[in-house]
Amino acid sequence: MPTTGTPPLALRPYLNPAHEQLWAEAEEFASEHVAPRVKRMEAAPHKLERELPRLMRERGWFGVTIPEEYGGMAAGHVAKTVLIHRIGVVSATAAAILQATLIPVGAIRHWGTIEQKQRWLPKVAAGTMLASIAVTEPDTGGHIGGCQTAAKLVGNEWVITGEKIHIGNSHLSGLHVVVARTAPPGVTASAALTAFLVENQREGLSHGTHGARLGLHGFSAGRLILDQVRIPAANVLGEVGQGLYVAQSASILYGRPNLTAVSLGIHEALVDTTARFLNDRPRYGGYLAEHPVVQDRLGEMQGRLQTAMTTAYSAVHLLDNGVACDSQLIGAKHAGHQLAAESARDAMELHGAHGLDADYELQRFFRDVWHGGPPAGTGEFQRIHLAKTALGTMPRQWSEHFAAEAAWIQPTPDPAPA
Repeated sequence: MPTTGTPPLALRPYLNPAHEQLWAEAEEFASEHVAPRVKRMEAAPHKLERELPRLMRERGWFGVTIPEEYGGMAAGHVAKTVLIHRIGVVSATAAAILQATLIPVGAIRHWGTIEQKQRWLPKVAAGTMLASIAVTEPDTGGHIGGCQTAAKLVGNEWVITGEKIHIGNSHLSGLHVVVARTAPPGVTASAALTAFLVENQREGLSHGTHGARLGLHGFSAGRLILDQVRIPAANVLGEVGQGLYVAQSASILYGRPNLTAVSLGIHEALVDTTARFLNDRPRYGGYLAEHPVVQDRLGEMQGRLQTAMTTAYSAVHLLDNGVACDSQLIGAKHAGHQLAAESARDAMELHGAHGLDADYELQRFFRDVWHGGPPAGTGEFQRIHLAKTALGTMPRQWSEHFAAEAAWIQPTPDPAPA
């Protein structure tokens, strides 16, 4: 996949010089390190990719949103989107590896105690310990209110039993943010769940076998099995009963924009690949790209891509600037996936049977694109949230909440000397 090194002019309102430099660095990394590994990852879907996380660790990218005081880059959500997007154009698997650890980072950053942040965030920022967030379960899926994993306080320890599935970076992570039920049946989810920090080496914690999935070959999205796993009370993230809020806020502020960026990378790859194919495909005394009916389809794809791109970057720009934007983040994720999926179908039809060839990159994009839909809420779930925005009944804006909290804890500047 060719790289440009220069962001589109349409993104100028959202990018500063540091973002543009990161854009170029991410493209260089993708070209030099990611692209040569794609064929190997595709040929071995049962194997995990372990080298790319190490290379991203060396660049400090797992700390892109972590404050400098904990060893991070403190570069913000636009920078995070740049990294995931530009890497995702070349490999959605590589982009997924990066984004998956950045979701629990948000949970620890916003809900952790000072001691928890000091203990865990520097390790994640340095890439010596990746993290996962474990919410989804076999029987209840992403319906967090139906969580069956249970935690019971025994003395000064919590004992957790249950099973989680579809956990990003599950086999690579040394720390897991696990949401479990800590109240008896009948208690509402807003008070019944608690988030815990569970180290990978805890006795009773095991992983299901990594297996091939429809797409994202090389990415770990497996099971966590907790069989009476004991952790100290100090490993509660947030307060007991706040697990729903921990999961919701991390999903909206980190999970949705991260997945938006992955979908955006795939979308761009679909358009680039299709345009290249049409330009090179002889037909009727010319090339397919010269025919108006073909241009109409390709133009629709390009229009979708432009809409998805500006929607994605405008949403995280608002987030970086402390503006209440939960609805924009949710809408960007929903629209980004839907538009990319529509372009994937068009790309397949424009390629004809050539798109079905196993050794042609289009079939990889077509498989990978569907992984941007279910995580962090299905399309129906996103539309319900957006409907609440239209009706004025959205209950809480996590972007506004944490922006206000950050402003509240900032020290008052010393007055200028007279």
